[in-house]
Amino acid sequence: MPYVIADDLPHEPAGVRFRRLLDAPEILQMPGAHLGIAALLAKKAGFEALYMSGAAMSATMGLPDLGMITVDDVSWHVRQVVRASGLPVLVDGDTGYGEALNVMHMVRCFEEAGAGAVHLEDQLLPKKCGHLNDKKLAPVDEMSAKVAAARKARRNLVIIARTDAVASEGMDAAVARAKRYLEAGADAIFPEALTTAEMFREFAARMPGVKLLANMTEFGRTPFFTATEFQQMGYAMVIWPVSHLRIAAKAMEDLYGAIKTDGGTHNMVGRMQTRAALYETIGYHAYESLDASLVRTIVPEGMPQN
Repeated sequence: MPYVIADDLPHEPAGVRFRRLLDAPEILQMPGAHLGIAALLAKKAGFEALYMSGAAMSATMGLPDLGMITVDDVSWHVRQVVRASGLPVLVDGDTGYGEALNVMHMVRCFEEAGAGAVHLEDQLLPKKCGHLNDKKLAPVDEMSAKVAAARKARRNLVIIARTDAVASEGMDAAVARAKRYLEAGADAIFPEALTTAEMFREFAARMPGVKLLANMTEFGRTPFFTATEFQQMGYAMVIWPVSHLRIAAKAMEDLYGAIKTDGGTHNMVGRMQTRAALYETIGYHAYESLDASLVRTIVPEGMPQN
Protein backbone atom coordinates (compact mmCIF):
# COMPACT_ATOMS: atom_id res chain seq x y z
CA MET A 1 0.00 0.00 0.00
CA PRO A 2 1.33 3.52 -0.76
CA TYR A 3 2.53 5.68 2.11
CA VAL A 4 -0.62 7.78 2.46
CA ILE A 5 -1.34 7.49 6.20
CA ALA A 6 0.95 8.74 8.95
CA ASP A 7 1.07 5.33 10.63
CA ASP A 8 2.43 3.84 7.41
CA LEU A 9 5.43 6.18 7.29
CA PRO A 10 8.84 4.98 8.50
CA HIS A 11 9.57 6.27 11.99
CA GLU A 12 13.37 6.21 11.72
CA PRO A 13 15.17 8.96 9.79
CA ALA A 14 16.13 7.97 6.27
CA GLY A 15 19.81 8.44 7.03
CA VAL A 16 19.64 5.91 9.86
CA ARG A 17 17.88 3.38 7.63
CA PHE A 18 20.35 3.98 4.79
CA ARG A 19 23.34 3.48 7.08
CA ARG A 20 21.88 0.20 8.38
CA LEU A 21 21.53 -1.08 4.80
CA LEU A 22 25.06 0.06 4.06
CA ASP A 23 26.39 -1.88 7.04
CA ALA A 24 24.75 -5.13 5.91
CA PRO A 25 27.07 -7.84 4.56
CA GLU A 26 25.54 -7.81 1.06
CA ILE A 27 26.26 -5.02 -1.42
CA LEU A 28 23.57 -2.31 -1.40
CA GLN A 29 21.93 -2.26 -4.84
CA MET A 30 20.32 1.04 -5.86
CA PRO A 31 18.63 1.42 -9.24
CA GLY A 32 17.89 4.90 -10.49
CA ALA A 33 14.38 6.11 -9.66
CA HIS A 34 13.80 9.84 -9.75
CA LEU A 35 10.00 9.74 -10.22
CA GLY A 36 7.31 8.44 -7.91
CA ILE A 37 6.11 5.77 -10.35
CA ALA A 38 9.68 4.53 -10.88
CA ALA A 39 10.19 4.35 -7.11
CA LEU A 40 7.06 2.23 -6.70
CA LEU A 41 8.09 -0.15 -9.47
CA ALA A 42 11.62 -0.51 -8.06
CA LYS A 43 10.21 -1.18 -4.60
CA LYS A 44 7.83 -3.76 -6.06
CA ALA A 45 10.86 -5.49 -7.61
CA GLY A 46 12.37 -5.82 -4.13
CA PHE A 47 14.91 -3.00 -3.88
CA GLU A 48 15.42 -1.48 -0.42
CA ALA A 49 17.07 1.80 -1.43
CA LEU A 50 17.06 3.99 -4.53
CA TYR A 51 19.37 6.37 -6.38
CA MET A 52 18.43 9.77 -7.80
CA SER A 53 20.64 10.88 -10.68
CA GLY A 54 21.20 14.51 -11.54
CA ALA A 55 21.55 13.47 -15.18
CA ALA A 56 18.17 11.71 -15.09
CA MET A 57 16.45 14.65 -13.39
CA SER A 58 18.04 17.10 -15.86
CA ALA A 59 17.07 15.02 -18.89
CA THR A 60 13.50 14.70 -17.62
CA MET A 61 13.38 18.50 -17.61
CA GLY A 62 14.81 18.58 -21.15
CA LEU A 63 18.19 19.86 -19.97
CA PRO A 64 21.76 18.58 -20.25
CA ASP A 65 23.65 17.38 -17.18
CA LEU A 66 25.79 20.51 -16.83
CA GLY A 67 24.88 21.58 -13.30
CA MET A 68 21.87 23.60 -14.45
CA ILE A 69 19.19 22.27 -12.10
CA THR A 70 18.67 23.74 -8.65
CA VAL A 71 18.34 22.52 -5.07
CA ASP A 72 14.59 23.13 -5.27
CA ASP A 73 14.30 21.11 -8.49
CA VAL A 74 16.02 18.14 -6.88
CA SER A 75 14.16 18.48 -3.58
CA TRP A 76 10.86 18.25 -5.47
CA HIS A 77 11.96 14.95 -6.97
CA VAL A 78 13.20 13.68 -3.60
CA ARG A 79 9.88 14.45 -1.91
CA GLN A 80 7.82 12.56 -4.47
CA VAL A 81 10.08 9.50 -4.47
CA VAL A 82 10.16 9.34 -0.67
CA ARG A 83 6.41 9.93 -0.37
CA ALA A 84 5.64 7.26 -2.92
CA SER A 85 7.98 4.53 -1.73
CA GLY A 86 9.08 5.29 1.83
CA LEU A 87 12.54 4.02 0.85
CA PRO A 88 15.83 5.73 1.73
CA VAL A 89 17.39 7.41 -1.31
CA LEU A 90 20.90 8.41 -2.27
CA VAL A 91 20.74 11.77 -4.06
CA ASP A 92 23.19 13.17 -6.58
CA GLY A 93 24.30 16.50 -5.11
CA ASP A 94 26.52 17.44 -8.08
CA THR A 95 29.09 19.99 -6.86
CA GLY A 96 26.93 21.20 -3.98
CA TYR A 97 25.37 24.13 -5.88
CA GLY A 98 28.08 26.53 -4.73
CA GLU A 99 30.55 26.81 -1.89
CA ALA A 100 30.37 25.75 1.77
CA LEU A 101 27.23 27.67 2.74
CA ASN A 102 25.43 26.46 -0.38
CA VAL A 103 26.43 22.90 0.44
CA MET A 104 25.02 23.25 3.95
CA HIS A 105 21.78 24.60 2.49
CA MET A 106 21.63 21.67 0.06
CA VAL A 107 22.17 19.11 2.83
CA ARG A 108 19.43 20.59 4.97
CA CYS A 109 16.98 20.80 2.06
CA PHE A 110 17.64 17.23 0.95
CA GLU A 111 17.39 15.86 4.46
CA GLU A 112 14.15 17.74 5.10
CA ALA A 113 12.81 16.32 1.82
CA GLY A 114 13.51 12.81 3.14
CA ALA A 115 16.84 11.83 1.56
CA GLY A 116 19.00 9.20 3.26
CA ALA A 117 22.34 10.03 1.61
CA VAL A 118 23.97 12.49 -0.77
CA HIS A 119 27.13 12.46 -2.83
CA LEU A 120 29.26 15.48 -3.70
CA GLU A 121 31.76 15.54 -6.54
CA ASP A 122 35.10 17.33 -6.88
CA GLN A 123 34.44 18.97 -10.24
CA LEU A 124 34.19 22.66 -11.06
CA LEU A 125 31.15 24.19 -12.74
CA PRO A 126 30.04 23.73 -15.44
CA LYS A 127 30.35 20.08 -14.42
CA LYS A 128 30.05 17.09 -16.74
CA CYS A 129 28.92 13.51 -16.48
CA GLY A 130 31.77 11.60 -14.90
CA HIS A 131 32.18 9.42 -17.99
CA LEU A 132 32.82 12.33 -20.37
CA ASN A 133 36.06 14.01 -21.36
CA ASP A 134 37.93 17.09 -20.10
CA LYS A 135 36.44 17.40 -16.64
CA LYS A 136 37.83 20.26 -14.55
CA LEU A 137 38.60 19.38 -10.94
CA ALA A 138 38.28 21.58 -7.88
CA PRO A 139 41.33 22.05 -5.65
CA VAL A 140 41.51 19.43 -2.91
CA ASP A 141 41.18 22.01 -0.13
CA GLU A 142 38.04 23.45 -1.73
CA MET A 143 36.36 20.06 -2.03
CA SER A 144 37.42 19.11 1.50
CA ALA A 145 35.79 22.30 2.80
CA LYS A 146 32.55 21.29 1.07
CA VAL A 147 32.65 17.84 2.62
CA ALA A 148 33.28 19.35 6.06
CA ALA A 149 30.37 21.74 5.56
CA ALA A 150 28.07 18.88 4.57
CA ARG A 151 29.14 16.92 7.64
CA LYS A 152 28.45 19.91 9.88
CA ALA A 153 25.00 20.55 8.41
CA ARG A 154 23.66 17.00 8.40
CA ARG A 155 21.62 15.36 11.11
CA ASN A 156 21.58 11.75 9.88
CA LEU A 157 22.33 12.12 6.17
CA VAL A 158 25.13 9.85 4.92
CA ILE A 159 27.81 11.91 3.13
CA ILE A 160 29.56 10.31 0.16
CA ALA A 161 32.47 12.10 -1.53
CA ARG A 162 32.89 11.44 -5.24
CA THR A 163 36.23 11.92 -6.94
CA ASP A 164 36.58 12.25 -10.71
CA ALA A 165 40.36 12.44 -10.46
CA VAL A 166 41.32 9.05 -11.90
CA ALA A 167 40.72 10.11 -15.52
CA SER A 168 42.70 13.34 -15.37
CA GLU A 169 45.15 13.03 -12.46
CA GLY A 170 45.62 9.26 -12.13
CA MET A 171 45.01 6.63 -9.47
CA ASP A 172 47.52 7.97 -6.93
CA ALA A 173 45.93 11.41 -6.97
CA ALA A 174 42.42 9.95 -6.72
CA VAL A 175 43.39 7.88 -3.69
CA ALA A 176 45.07 10.88 -2.07
CA ARG A 177 41.98 13.00 -2.67
CA ALA A 178 39.71 10.30 -1.25
CA LYS A 179 41.77 10.14 1.93
CA ARG A 180 41.53 13.91 2.35
CA TYR A 181 37.75 13.75 1.91
CA LEU A 182 37.49 11.05 4.57
CA GLU A 183 39.52 13.22 6.93
CA ALA A 184 37.11 16.08 6.21
CA GLY A 185 34.17 13.95 7.31
CA ALA A 186 32.93 11.83 4.39
CA ASP A 187 31.27 8.55 5.36
CA ALA A 188 32.04 6.82 2.06
CA ILE A 189 33.87 7.34 -1.23
CA PHE A 190 32.67 7.19 -4.84
CA PRO A 191 35.52 6.75 -7.36
CA GLU A 192 33.97 7.70 -10.68
CA ALA A 193 34.65 6.38 -14.19
CA LEU A 194 37.04 3.53 -13.42
CA THR A 195 37.60 1.59 -16.63
CA THR A 196 38.78 -1.91 -15.67
CA ALA A 197 38.25 -4.52 -12.98
CA GLU A 198 41.89 -4.06 -12.03
CA MET A 199 41.28 -0.36 -11.33
CA PHE A 200 38.26 -1.12 -9.18
CA ARG A 201 40.24 -3.69 -7.21
CA GLU A 202 43.26 -1.42 -6.83
CA PHE A 203 41.21 1.48 -5.53
CA ALA A 204 39.45 -0.78 -3.03
CA ALA A 205 42.73 -2.31 -1.88
CA ARG A 206 44.12 1.15 -1.21
CA MET A 207 41.01 2.14 0.79
CA PRO A 208 40.81 -0.67 3.38
CA GLY A 209 37.76 -0.53 5.63
CA VAL A 210 36.16 2.29 3.61
CA LYS A 211 32.62 2.01 2.20
CA LEU A 212 32.89 2.42 -1.57
CA LEU A 213 30.28 3.16 -4.24
CA ALA A 214 30.47 1.79 -7.79
CA ASN A 215 28.63 3.28 -10.76
CA MET A 216 27.31 0.84 -13.36
CA THR A 217 26.12 3.25 -16.03
CA GLU A 218 25.59 2.18 -19.62
CA PHE A 219 27.38 3.75 -22.60
CA GLY A 220 30.15 5.07 -20.36
CA ARG A 221 33.74 4.12 -19.60
CA THR A 222 33.02 1.27 -17.16
CA PRO A 223 32.55 -2.28 -18.57
CA PHE A 224 29.49 -4.23 -17.47
CA PHE A 225 29.87 -5.81 -14.03
CA THR A 226 27.19 -7.38 -11.86
CA ALA A 227 26.47 -6.41 -8.26
CA THR A 228 28.12 -9.63 -7.12
CA GLU A 229 31.25 -8.82 -9.09
CA PHE A 230 31.44 -5.34 -7.59
CA GLN A 231 31.09 -6.82 -4.11
CA GLN A 232 33.90 -9.24 -4.83
CA MET A 233 36.03 -6.27 -5.91
CA GLY A 234 35.47 -4.60 -2.52
CA TYR A 235 32.49 -2.30 -3.06
CA ALA A 236 29.63 -1.78 -0.60
CA MET A 237 27.19 -0.01 -2.94
CA VAL A 238 26.33 0.00 -6.64
CA ILE A 239 24.04 2.28 -8.65
CA TRP A 240 22.43 2.01 -12.08
CA PRO A 241 21.75 5.74 -12.34
CA VAL A 242 20.05 6.40 -15.68
CA SER A 243 19.01 2.92 -16.84
CA HIS A 244 15.33 3.48 -16.09
CA LEU A 245 15.27 6.76 -18.01
CA ARG A 246 17.02 5.23 -21.02
CA ILE A 247 14.48 2.39 -21.16
CA ALA A 248 11.54 4.79 -20.76
CA ALA A 249 12.85 7.34 -23.27
CA LYS A 250 13.41 4.66 -25.92
CA ALA A 251 9.88 3.34 -25.33
CA MET A 252 8.42 6.84 -25.66
CA GLU A 253 10.41 7.44 -28.83
CA ASP A 254 9.01 4.23 -30.30
CA LEU A 255 5.48 5.16 -29.25
CA TYR A 256 5.55 8.61 -30.85
CA GLY A 257 7.02 7.13 -34.02
CA ALA A 258 4.25 4.53 -34.12
CA ILE A 259 1.51 7.12 -33.66
CA LYS A 260 2.96 9.23 -36.46
CA THR A 261 3.39 6.24 -38.77
CA ASP A 262 0.26 4.23 -37.94
CA GLY A 263 -2.14 7.02 -37.05
CA GLY A 264 -2.78 5.58 -33.58
CA THR A 265 -1.47 3.42 -30.76
CA HIS A 266 -3.10 0.15 -31.81
CA ASN A 267 0.22 -1.52 -32.67
CA MET A 268 1.76 -0.51 -29.33
CA VAL A 269 -0.88 -1.69 -26.86
CA GLY A 270 0.93 -4.96 -26.23
CA ARG A 271 3.95 -3.01 -24.93
CA MET A 272 1.90 -0.91 -22.50
CA GLN A 273 1.29 -1.39 -18.81
CA THR A 274 -2.46 -1.97 -18.48
CA ARG A 275 -4.74 0.38 -16.63
CA ALA A 276 -5.32 -2.32 -13.99
CA ALA A 277 -1.59 -2.84 -13.51
CA LEU A 278 -0.99 0.90 -13.22
CA TYR A 279 -3.75 1.27 -10.65
CA GLU A 280 -2.32 -1.63 -8.66
CA THR A 281 1.13 -0.03 -8.73
CA ILE A 282 -0.01 3.37 -7.49
CA GLY A 283 -2.51 1.95 -4.99
CA TYR A 284 -5.54 3.54 -6.63
CA HIS A 285 -8.09 1.56 -4.61
CA ALA A 286 -6.15 2.10 -1.38
CA TYR A 287 -6.48 5.85 -1.86
CA GLU A 288 -10.17 5.49 -2.69
CA SER A 289 -10.76 3.57 0.55
CA LEU A 290 -9.63 6.61 2.57
CA ASP A 291 -12.66 8.62 1.43
CA ALA A 292 -16.04 7.09 2.25
CA SER A 293 -17.72 9.35 -0.31
CA LEU A 294 -15.97 7.61 -3.19
CA VAL A 295 -17.59 4.59 -4.85
CA ARG A 296 -14.98 1.92 -5.61
CA THR A 297 -13.87 2.20 -9.22
CA ILE A 298 -14.52 -0.69 -11.59
CA VAL A 299 -11.50 -0.89 -13.86
CA PRO A 300 -12.26 -1.63 -17.53
CA GLU A 301 -10.63 -4.83 -18.76
CA GLY A 302 -9.37 -5.10 -22.30
CA MET A 303 -10.52 -2.70 -25.03
CA PRO A 304 -13.76 -2.44 -26.97
CA GLN A 305 -13.71 -3.94 -30.44
CA ASN A 306 -14.94 -2.14 -33.55
